[in-house]
Amino acid sequence: MRKLLTGALMALAISLPGLLPAYANAAGDEDEFYERLNTMMRIFDMVRKEYVDEVDDKKVIEAAIQGMLKSLDPHSTYLNPDVYQQVRVQMEGEYGGLGIEVQMENGVVKVVSPIDETPAANAGIQGGDLITHIDGTAVVGKTLTEAVKEMRGPVGSPITITVIREEEPAPFEVKITREKILVRSVRHRIEDETIGYIRVTTFNMQSGVGVENAIEKIVDELGDDLDGVILDLRNNPGGLLDEAIRISDAFLDRGEIVSTRGRRKENNSRWYATTGDMLDGVPVVVLVNAYSASASEIVAGALQDHRRAVLLGDRTFGKGTVQSEIRLGGAGDQAVRLTTARYFTPSGASIQERGVEPDIEVLFPNQRRAKLRREADLQGHITNDQRSEDRAGEYDEPLPEGVADKAARQLEKPAGQPKTQPETQPDVPPEDVQLRYAIKLLKNMSMLPKEQIAELQQPRSR
Repeated sequence: MRKLLTGALMALAISLPGLLPAYANAAGDEDEFYERLNTMMRIFDMVRKEYVDEVDDKKVIEAAIQGMLKSLDPHSTYLNPDVYQQVRVQMEGEYGGLGIEVQMENGVVKVVSPIDETPAANAGIQGGDLITHIDGTAVVGKTLTEAVKEMRGPVGSPITITVIREEEPAPFEVKITREKILVRSVRHRIEDETIGYIRVTTFNMQSGVGVENAIEKIVDELGDDLDGVILDLRNNPGGLLDEAIRISDAFLDRGEIVSTRGRRKENNSRWYATTGDMLDGVPVVVLVNAYSASASEIVAGALQDHRRAVLLGDRTFGKGTVQSEIRLGGAGDQAVRLTTARYFTPSGASIQERGVEPDIEVLFPNQRRAKLRREADLQGHITNDQRSEDRAGEYDEPLPEGVADKAARQLEKPAGQPKTQPETQPDVPPEDVQLRYAIKLLKNMSMLPKEQIAELQQPRSR
């Protein structure tokens, strides 16, 4: 059989001489590939036998896998079973647990804050509490991931935690029954009586329906008095692509939302808005900053390109790549999160490394001096090879004359008023100048004729 195959290859090489060098090169590349694999295994065996301390094979192999993926770009990574479970919980937005936000401090779990109306909050757990034991087992020596995993469990199952509280003389135990915890990624409220405010903190499986519900409640509450809506995507690191598309669709009536392009054809896709703008053309301002990334930038880019919203704040993070989660076989749930495509805004622009530029830049007073870390600052990031002249459909038409200027004038402080909060009021939170600007802008836009607003919202030409 081998002789037959060799003869066939030789016959093909004689009939098509141009293929012979290519075949030789391919064979050479394959030999080099297997030689490098052999080198890696020899080094691994050397580490196992010669390293000063005994090593954990599993950890060494995981580190090698992570190193390989991290050499590609900052966002490709290996998810071991523990991490994969945490990621699933984060994306699904619900789990059986206590309902607390925690961090590690001095070897124990510190409660940052309990989530309202959850078992932890109902049991009296407070921000600042230290959890030293879980079901009688000490937390010291565990990682935060391990501790969180132990606190989560089946809905209806009991758990006892040992708590140290600053004003209490001794540690005490609290018995809690786990319940389904929903990670609330969307919040809304009314600002200045006529402005709807929607805050999205992450894009999980609850985010799309959360935004839709928020819009419905705002419209029901304000009716014809609604002057505009603020969509706050600041500090939102992103999440699920499907949820970004669904949220964009809530504000759009037609047109492309986002497209993806990768090396493989199956990674090339386009998504379009369905008929029906839930706000029926009511003006929208999207707040973004340097930490608005990924899915946040998809929403911001789509609404900006379609001129459905005014982007206000700071240039976004600049993560314009798509990571596919590829599940692996073997023991336990594990996966690889691999960068498989770039995404593009409706105008055909890639925001990778560049970010989305706001229509109106509004920075906090001390922000101009700060060096904010973005995608372009990450080691090994994928560069943007799209030339600037290829970015069709730039937003070069200004807002109606006087609208932005009037908002800025209304934000100016009266003469004699200090520019910052007095030092005697350290507990007063800094003023959200971006939110104030957005409110004033929408108030001014609400005074424009509806026909002029509709004309301003015509999609960009490609």
